[in-house]
Amino acid sequence: MDIQLHNSTTKLSVSDVVFGAEYNEPLIHQVVTAYMAAGRAGTKAQLAKGEVRGGGKKPWKQKGTGRARAGSIRSPLWRGGGTTFAATPRDHAQKVNRKMYRGAIRSIVAELARKNHLIVVESFSLAAPKTKGLVEQLKQLGSQDILIVTGELDQNLFLSARNLPHVAVCDVEALNPLTLLRHEKVLVTADAVQKLEAWLQ
Repeated sequence: MDIQLHNSTTKLSVSDVVFGAEYNEPLIHQVVTAYMAAGRAGTKAQLAKGEVRGGGKKPWKQKGTGRARAGSIRSPLWRGGGTTFAATPRDHAQKVNRKMYRGAIRSIVAELARKNHLIVVESFSLAAPKTKGLVEQLKQLGSQDILIVTGELDQNLFLSARNLPHVAVCDVEALNPLTLLRHEKVLVTADAVQKLEAWLQ
């Protein structure tokens, strides 16, 4: 299949396998959920009754005092005691194999192309790291909420987009499903398209 380059009469020949893939919502949901879960720290921790310092001595005898039975001053019922069902550090990662991950990326990219949210350009760069210059170029594209994907990471582009809350810049190697879905438009350079095809086929 062919994709029209933005503001040009030239068409770029692309792979049907990547840009013509079917939209698989369950797969995308599973991969995005796994990606977000892998980003969780999982370091939450609380002290259970047996982990709180102290409380080794029984506060009073079992019978005859008229008070409730108590075995430790570190009981969860007491002030300064442990936590019932205390949280422990754990790993939230979910297994997603490479085939599923690439399939989700293919599905997202193909859907972006079908809905005209994918902008393909011959090249996209800045002479100097100036946010103002990037904003002017984005106005010409008609979108202020955009992901810019390049073949190699462009330092000038990265520094220019750093202060823009709805603009992100990455190369193909750093591309992930969550970033692709977060933005209204995705701008891809011609060399990035070639790298995408080589990766996803």
